[in-house]
Amino acid sequence: MASDKMAAAPGNAPVLRLQNITKRFGSVTANDDVSFDLFPGEVIALLGENGAGKTTLMNILFGQYTADGGGVELFGAPLPPGAPRAALDGGVGMVHQHFTLADNLTVWENITLGVEPLLGFGLRAGPAKARIRALAEQFHLKVDPNAKVSRLTVGERQRVEILKALYRDARILILDEPTAVLTPQEADALFATLREAISLGLSVIFISHKLHEVMAISDRVLVLRHGRLVAERLTADTDSDELAALMVGADVVPAKFAANTPGPALLQLRDVTTPTIGAAPGLQRVSLDLAAGQITGLAGVSGNGQAALSDLISGLISPQSGSLVLNGGDIANWTPRKAITAGIGRIPEDRHKTGTIADFDLTENAILETYATRFSHRGWLDWRAARDFAKTVIAGYDVRCPGPDTRIRLLSGGNMQKLILGRVLEQAPQIILANQPVRGLDIGAVTYVHEQLAKACARGAAVLLISEDLDEIMQLSDVIHVISEGRLSPGFARGSKQPEDLGAWMAGHGFDTPQTEDGHAA
Repeated sequence: MASDKMAAAPGNAPVLRLQNITKRFGSVTANDDVSFDLFPGEVIALLGENGAGKTTLMNILFGQYTADGGGVELFGAPLPPGAPRAALDGGVGMVHQHFTLADNLTVWENITLGVEPLLGFGLRAGPAKARIRALAEQFHLKVDPNAKVSRLTVGERQRVEILKALYRDARILILDEPTAVLTPQEADALFATLREAISLGLSVIFISHKLHEVMAISDRVLVLRHGRLVAERLTADTDSDELAALMVGADVVPAKFAANTPGPALLQLRDVTTPTIGAAPGLQRVSLDLAAGQITGLAGVSGNGQAALSDLISGLISPQSGSLVLNGGDIANWTPRKAITAGIGRIPEDRHKTGTIADFDLTENAILETYATRFSHRGWLDWRAARDFAKTVIAGYDVRCPGPDTRIRLLSGGNMQKLILGRVLEQAPQIILANQPVRGLDIGAVTYVHEQLAKACARGAAVLLISEDLDEIMQLSDVIHVISEGRLSPGFARGSKQPEDLGAWMAGHGFDTPQTEDGHAA
């Protein structure tokens, strides 16, 4: 279905046409008779709740899934189903929400894999790296072409995925949450570059849960709900409130969070330094208090020490110097088991690598971190209690799945995240490490998760919220710190800084200037 904008230009032929696409996974219908066109130089935003069918639809277009019904036309010609090479050769580039990179290869090898002939592959390394560096500079996507992907952070891997599509001269670009790891300034720069490319004919399908980005970059918005295309709007004729209501089928009332009065510090970092591991910086003499009844927000571009801080609190690494203090007492020989026993609930950054085990079912994943303390009796697992707990999480956190025996790898990313959130928050932990807790969640789920974190805070928990989404940080946090290259900024009170101010700190400005207690230049 063409928009009014495109209908006014009858000479335009669609570069992409999806016709009556239907896809089922067992009893679940992921896409139900979906049809739309994409035109030259157009940006379509694809919206929908988690599990609405957005990623499935894009995987059909890209040839990774085969539709049960319907077909795809690319530049007027039928696209062979289930053939990613045909989509690539036809000029389709896709930046996946979940990465498709080889950990044992370097950045430049991943980007050029399948593009450069194997014969004499190493001889073309120099020109390939030069082009990657040029693209990285142009699109503000900092990455080392020689770095091993296994040593990259989640944010750096996403940058590699974007560069991989750009390197292949895509004429149609599918972007799935492309700005999750960028500062506001970098996101603006990326959009500016995209607009320039769009003016030259690049067509874009843009998937994002950030409605202000949808309003800023798209020409037209398509909304999926339960696998069906339920609405289409010209961006100029709609607003964020209407789009949010269309996504969930009801009005969405954003939660408002009042400032909290902090209690005593439950966990303290005192002048902590951790080692740099590969390309991931360690902490540089960081001091931080996590107080009862307070949400502490940590903003920063991915790969600037968030992983080290998260691993430290989780017990995965120890300080090189400095100390950790828990409930007033110094911590010695800190381990993950001790962290869990001490009441630290961990929402990890990477739900696939460190949050779940793909071939375990939902029940097994729901008890991963607490099976020994809560579900084990004299060495035997109480599977009935475990299944009941999984059912509680599934129902309470709207995990859309056939049941607790479902392999978690069959769920959408957002539904995996809901299970992780539920298993942590249902334990009522004393300290909550929330590392990107709403990444990949739809607006309704985001509101729910934020409300749960606020309730945990109200009952006295200390929450550390790590996020690259400044809107989220500024909305929830009582105090905000910025991390850059392992250095921690002063704490900024709620409402004392604008996004551009925090963005400047995220870029590294301010750390070498003497500051007053409220983070202003002395």
